[in-house]
Amino acid sequence: PGRTQFKVIIKALSPKEATRIYTPRPLDRNDGTFLMRYRMYGSVTKGLKIEILYGDQHVAQSPYILKDPVYHEYCDCPEEDPEAWQDVMSCPSQEPQITEDFTSFPTIDLQRMLKEIPAKFSQTRGAIVHYTILNNRIYRRSLGKYTDFKMFSDEMFLSLARKVRLPDVEFYLNVGDWPVEYRKANDTPGPVPVISWCGSVDSRDIVLPTYDVTHSTLETLRGVTNDLLSIQGNTGPIWENKTEQALFRGRDSREERLHLVKLSKENPELLDAGITGYFFFREKEKELGKSQLMGFFDFFKYKYQVNVDGTVAAYRFPYLLLGDSLVLKQDSQYYEHFYIGLKPWKHYVPVKRNLEDLLEKIKWAKENDEKARQIAKEGQLTARELLQPHTFYCYYYKVLQKYAERQASKPEIRDGMELVPQPDDMDSVCSCHRKKPLREDL
Repeated sequence: PGRTQFKVIIKALSPKEATRIYTPRPLDRNDGTFLMRYRMYGSVTKGLKIEILYGDQHVAQSPYILKDPVYHEYCDCPEEDPEAWQDVMSCPSQEPQITEDFTSFPTIDLQRMLKEIPAKFSQTRGAIVHYTILNNRIYRRSLGKYTDFKMFSDEMFLSLARKVRLPDVEFYLNVGDWPVEYRKANDTPGPVPVISWCGSVDSRDIVLPTYDVTHSTLETLRGVTNDLLSIQGNTGPIWENKTEQALFRGRDSREERLHLVKLSKENPELLDAGITGYFFFREKEKELGKSQLMGFFDFFKYKYQVNVDGTVAAYRFPYLLLGDSLVLKQDSQYYEHFYIGLKPWKHYVPVKRNLEDLLEKIKWAKENDEKARQIAKEGQLTARELLQPHTFYCYYYKVLQKYAERQASKPEIRDGMELVPQPDDMDSVCSCHRKKPLREDL
């Protein structure tokens, strides 16, 4: 009923201002809470008034008043004081994964990196992008032919630079799947600080949120898709009405996934697993069969979700956690930036690498329904906290800040770099009230 009864009205605080604001229907999270999203197609200088009505009555401390200018997503109006911005964003004071990642790099030698990284990594992997951020402008050059995914990092850095003044920093980002730096701190020569989207227990890469959750966050600001928020309003039937099977759908990107299908054929009452596309093991398609693609929201018709690595960590894991099914997660050497905040048996049920105990764990979940439900709920609530859109901006900023603090020399715009321009958005009014002239413009 909440979906039809709730009404949200968002408008400029001043009657003299008008701007178009899109407000889709609230997302009912089926636990008494609702998510409300809105998108502004223009900025306001006096502030916004947000009214939340149930029928004709204000609820949840409505109305909310956002005073002072409120800017739309494409308004290039960075906060000049990073501390003030982090305070407004409620950024965590500590990020344990960032602290751990930088342990091997008390200082960062840019000159060594300039000599070593292009030769060592761009030829073997071909997925390295060299970035310099200077005066809050983004410059980059691609090293290798597999760098198309730089579109995700470009977009996030640009979005961040529109919101807060970034530190001057120069770094190398690996836009491939695998971590690349495996040397230990006491090796000679030691490791270099390459930034990647995925880490592993034996690598030294500095980890950022994956391109997938980064893109999801940016999509949240643009429209309504299968992003980290819309998942929360589409978690399927209530727990009691979910199908009591474990589900897996995915490509054949790891041999254990093929094993899942065999287990499924032998134990259909416990497991429904299928391969939706063959690329690595095409010879197995005839034997194992091919399943039709399945809408992600339909996953949550099942009580249990099997999370198995792909080429690296399975990037669906955060989405599965945000549903209200129990996640059975394969042990893995790979991790994303937020895994450090999760614990087995509290947020998910661990499964051995070779999956030999998977069926046993599914049976345990069926026999211990209330405990399974508690773990699913705890995982969901923790994921909601760890994976809020603002936390990704905070995380990106803190990595850049920590990196900049440790650089032994000043970053420069190198030969072959090009400016990554901010998008032209002539449709939306943007009058920035806090932007100072850049140093080079003075």
